[in-house]
Amino acid sequence: MAAPDIRAELDSLLLQLLGDLEELEAKRAALNARVEEGWLSLSKARYAMGAKSVGPLQYASRMEPQVCVCTNEAQNGRQEFRVVRAAAQNPEEVGPREAALRRRKGFTRIPEPEPFSAPQNPLHWFGILVPHSLRQAQASFQEGLQLAADIASLQIHINWSRNQLRGLQEKLKHLESGAV
Repeated sequence: MAAPDIRAELDSLLLQLLGDLEELEAKRAALNARVEEGWLSLSKARYAMGAKSVGPLQYASRMEPQVCVCTNEAQNGRQEFRVVRAAAQNPEEVGPREAALRRRKGFTRIPEPEPFSAPQNPLHWFGILVPHSLRQAQASFQEGLQLAADIASLQIHINWSRNQLRGLQEKLKHLESGAV
């Protein structure tokens, strides 16, 4: 590769990196705003319902996740993070959950499969008629979780771009030192 081609690729990669950094800064600001909004809405709900009505004593004894953060590899080999609802099944999860059952002598009872129950909405822990501010807090934190996954994916892309940029700079340095 010639030095002008490397410089052109270096320039385009640098512009892409700067654009990604701007996007990262915007997403971080949005994440901070969502988290702040969520805590403010949660404090409004505590004020409306009473301090003892919204707290750790109302949490379920056995909590189940509403969402999962999954990673997958893109075509270029970089990892991407995505938020998936716990009730939704991925194509990888479809199929038998256990190994095939064998019939044994003397044992005729067939075990019943566990009924699949959708995760319960955590807002029901605090009662049936919860204030709107509690619903707003839940929505803010859910948006924040999606933004956090986007930020993690973008950060991986930025690190990859920085490594590519360093590699091109080294290659350009070797070409220029060899030409002198």
